[in-house]
Amino acid sequence: MRTVSDYIKMALAALLVLVSAIFCTLRLMKVQVVNTEAYKKDEIVTSTYTQKISATRGEIVDAAGTVIVSNHVTYAVVIDQKNFPAENAKSNDILLRITEILTDAGVVWEDTLPISMKEPYTFLADVEESELDKMKDKIGVNAYATADNCMAVLCENYEISEDFTPGQQRRIAGIRYTMLDDDFSMSNRFRLATNLPKRTVTELSELGLLLQGVSIEQVPVRYIEVGDIVPHEIGTTGPIYAENADEYLAKGYDLDAIVGISGLEKAMEPELQGKDGVRTMTFENGIAVSDEITEEVQAGHTIQLTVNGEFQRGLQEILDNFLNTYYSYSGVKDENGVPQQGGALVVLDAQTGAILGEVTAPTYDLTAYSENYEELSKDAGNPLFNRATMGLYRPGSTFKTITATAGLNEGEVTGSTSFYCDGTYHFMDHTYRCTGHHNYIAVAPALRVSCNAYFYELSRRLTIDKIEEYATLYGIGQHTGIETVDRAGYMATPETYRELGLDWTVGQVLQAGIGNGETMVTPLQLACVANTIANEGVRYEPYLVDSVWDYNMEECIKKTEPTIAAQIRLKNESVYKFVESGMIQASGNGFPGKYSLTNLGYSIAIKTGTPQVSSRVQDSVFIGYAPTDEPKIAFAGIVEGGEYSKYMIRSILELYEEVYGGMYEDSQ
Repeated sequence: MRTVSDYIKMALAALLVLVSAIFCTLRLMKVQVVNTEAYKKDEIVTSTYTQKISATRGEIVDAAGTVIVSNHVTYAVVIDQKNFPAENAKSNDILLRITEILTDAGVVWEDTLPISMKEPYTFLADVEESELDKMKDKIGVNAYATADNCMAVLCENYEISEDFTPGQQRRIAGIRYTMLDDDFSMSNRFRLATNLPKRTVTELSELGLLLQGVSIEQVPVRYIEVGDIVPHEIGTTGPIYAENADEYLAKGYDLDAIVGISGLEKAMEPELQGKDGVRTMTFENGIAVSDEITEEVQAGHTIQLTVNGEFQRGLQEILDNFLNTYYSYSGVKDENGVPQQGGALVVLDAQTGAILGEVTAPTYDLTAYSENYEELSKDAGNPLFNRATMGLYRPGSTFKTITATAGLNEGEVTGSTSFYCDGTYHFMDHTYRCTGHHNYIAVAPALRVSCNAYFYELSRRLTIDKIEEYATLYGIGQHTGIETVDRAGYMATPETYRELGLDWTVGQVLQAGIGNGETMVTPLQLACVANTIANEGVRYEPYLVDSVWDYNMEECIKKTEPTIAAQIRLKNESVYKFVESGMIQASGNGFPGKYSLTNLGYSIAIKTGTPQVSSRVQDSVFIGYAPTDEPKIAFAGIVEGGEYSKYMIRSILELYEEVYGGMYEDSQ
């Protein structure tokens, strides 16, 4: 039986449990309600961002190591979101202050907003509709919005003060839109302006504490050190254009990257570009706790050319002097009635196909390309056109070397087979004229005197199919394989005539066999023809890049090896004995004393041509190689609407010995 004492104990126990429950409830409430903010304060929020560190583009140097294209350091204004004020009012004031300083210094900043700089606002006339649509979509207006509407929205979105003048509002709106257009973010800094003068750098640096998030950085810019060494082949750099954006994005490029636009700058883009580095920043609750380089930047590779600058300049001087001395007006005029003259020279290393020199006239200096582009593009002489690789010309009698190769190798003639030449050649119902009256003549002397009658008969026997077969082996109608662009040209065949809308007659095979008709080649292709003869039927691809190095040229990454593009399978080992003999004989034809090729101490093989351009105008062409016993160089040249281009050959050979030496000694 329970006593009063037991009931009292039970009541006290229950009371103790109740008190404990109340205490726990109050404690839990404090944790959940009262201390919630304190716990939030203890929670750590971590954010990580990365930034690109742009790689320095590789340099381009000539064969002697002379720098042609380098990178000069310039200064740029860069805005980093890490420290840039989030409040529009503060950041707008900073942007305004910067633009005032840049304006005083005459520095132009980035502004891609396609709206006029002054009121009444209008859309820029030269901007495509798609660009306007993109802008409207980015800022959030409808397709029918006017330029004034767009400006009003930008001012509202970025809280651009009404106290600012319209000009100041337009400045800030333009920069804000450009930052938006460039995807300005914690990971993507914004480069506002480059090429700052030193006094501007000093002025902005002194304001560093006031210009939050703004820094002055050194950035490399492409610089032309030497502008007269193969300027057409060096090429240019520039921004990524909209039509190529997807291609470059797929390769991992940022849209603000500078890339090769033409020439070797474009052809060697993967080697020159380098690899960007990565800067990684970590924030805890908005406070930076680490900032480090997580991927090292790798500078682009340096490209070394096969072209020697001294030799290149010498070749240009030879061509220019010849045009100034021996060129006589031929009647060729451009559409404005301005007399035309021009030409090209190409010299190859006969043992590899490497391009030792390549000149065209008229030409230009790459250092003045940007400043003088408008003037250069309107020049009647077309100096921006690379005649050496892009100009198409009839090969004329230089083609007879190909026809001779085909005839000898196919057994249509031997070295002693003679045809009679009385100054004419009769075929079907037509009479063709020769360059002279040569009586009975064989292949080598026919090459020496360029007897049309001999090669008409040989062409008839070969047929156009065989002539085309050998022309193809020599590279006619094909791209050469050079790293940069060139034209393939074409061979006179029935198919070519159909494509050109011309009638092919059986007599056209005769003209094809002597390099007339619709056969068109580049001077570079002609040099390759000469080199193929020098190597007895082995045709090498010409190339401009000798090697690829690390940026400082301490380690060779890759050396270009000679590449055989085609090889004529000789059925008769004496084929080139007779072709070369005729070309050696031709080197003694009609040269005044100072241009003579017979007293240099070694033999030279050449073939000249005077292809008809019109009924009254002809070009002057030559090909050749030397020394014949162990060829070191092969060459070709053309003068538009002129004659006597062969007078340049001795100067080319003497220049080679002056720069490289050894031609005479090694040939003894």
